[in-house]
Amino acid sequence: MDSDLPLSTAPSLPSVEEEAVAADRTGILARLRERIVAFAASRYAGAHAEDLAQEVLVVIHEKYGHLDRLEDLVPLAFQILRFKLAAHRRKAYRHGDYDAVDVDTFPPASDAPDPAAVLERKELLARLMGGIAQMGERCRELFRLKLQGRTFAEIQQTLGAASLNTVYTWDHRCRKQLLEALGGSWDAVAGRGAP
Repeated sequence: MDSDLPLSTAPSLPSVEEEAVAADRTGILARLRERIVAFAASRYAGAHAEDLAQEVLVVIHEKYGHLDRLEDLVPLAFQILRFKLAAHRRKAYRHGDYDAVDVDTFPPASDAPDPAAVLERKELLARLMGGIAQMGERCRELFRLKLQGRTFAEIQQTLGAASLNTVYTWDHRCRKQLLEALGGSWDAVAGRGAP
């Protein structure tokens, strides 16, 4: 052997007393973990209770490894948990998860129109087209020009009316005729007024 090389020492085996303390600490931490999970679950952490308990135990193991009495660990663990819960709430608020709902429970609203509304609109359109087809030429032309977005003054010039009040009168009479052709109601459901 070379005298310049230091002699390596074999790793020492833990003593019986050290093993007993480690086993006792493991038991204490297991019971403490259960209490931490229950507390975190009751404080709005829900699904994250296990993760928070694990984070608390990691902090206790890394920074407070010298503590091994239950009287010391319980208040410390719950104080750490309160800090972790506050940090969890702040993070959830920043990310927008604080008031988020499950997509499976409440699916997002679709941009597609409601099938019942589409059917109702189709039926109303069919009724209006049928009512307009029964009307005279002047009323059909008046409705066509109004649907094109023309003003009453432009309609007056197109139809050759003597005054603007004449166009207003024609419009009123044509709408009244259309309402009668639809059975006295703008909507298929009786009792609802004009749009």
